[in-house]
Amino acid sequence: MAAKRAIGEGTVAIVTGASSGIGFATAREFARRGATVVAVARREERLRTLIDACRADAPASHYLAGDLGERAFAERVVHEGAARHGRLDVLVNNHAISKHKHALHTSAEEAEQVLRINFLSCVWTTYAALPVLLRQPEGGVIVNVSSFAAQVVPPREGLYAASKAALDAFTAGLWNDLAGSAVHVGLVIPGAIDTEIWEKEDEPPGFHGKKHPPELVVRAILAVVEERRHEVVAPARDPGLVTAKWLRYLAPALLRKGMARMEPVPAALLDAARERARKGLRLGERD
Repeated sequence: MAAKRAIGEGTVAIVTGASSGIGFATAREFARRGATVVAVARREERLRTLIDACRADAPASHYLAGDLGERAFAERVVHEGAARHGRLDVLVNNHAISKHKHALHTSAEEAEQVLRINFLSCVWTTYAALPVLLRQPEGGVIVNVSSFAAQVVPPREGLYAASKAALDAFTAGLWNDLAGSAVHVGLVIPGAIDTEIWEKEDEPPGFHGKKHPPELVVRAILAVVEERRHEVVAPARDPGLVTAKWLRYLAPALLRKGMARMEPVPAALLDAARERARKGLRLGERD
């Protein structure tokens, strides 16, 4: 079993998706505790601002800007971070792209992109990190940030939910495969979190409920790292999440009815899809 270890001076942590939201808040909290942060995202200007703030508490912190959907960059993040600092203690796979879009509007190419960035990139970083962590007597921790959408799939979220469900299963498999090693892998499952992802949706979401602050997820990530928790939902006791999960297993028809009410499918959408099909167009292909 991996030994419990507090995040602090001497800890080296890679945090992906660090340019905003959960990743930004996680990197800042790790640095406040003295951990050296390797912040990763695509937007270099945001990473520069983040690392300037982190260096006030953790001077060796730095960033790597690039696309984690490219395997070479995903692997480089781990190899370069570990080589530069001589070790790696924590890998937080937090990055993801949103995809709130009706199935009849999406394409196979979009599906590949979502799965590559939200799931495969986490496999690539994890596989790159495991040899590093295994050769350290004290091991280390990998945190995979998923989504409650993987457990109860909202309307127009099929691709996004599928990518996160794959991450859930991958993580659960590692619980078994790494048993007896000093490497701990944990899963964090956020509900509705107030981040900029809501502004990047392809189609307007029907959800208008409460959105929780990113710091709630940061606390869940800390619980995985410091308490060696395997799975943490954030927020843990949200009535909406609890109700949805129970309905998923006990009354799925009622859940589907509620989802349909939240985001109904307009008849015009189906009519337009049928017309495109008659023209021989593929899903996502324009006239």
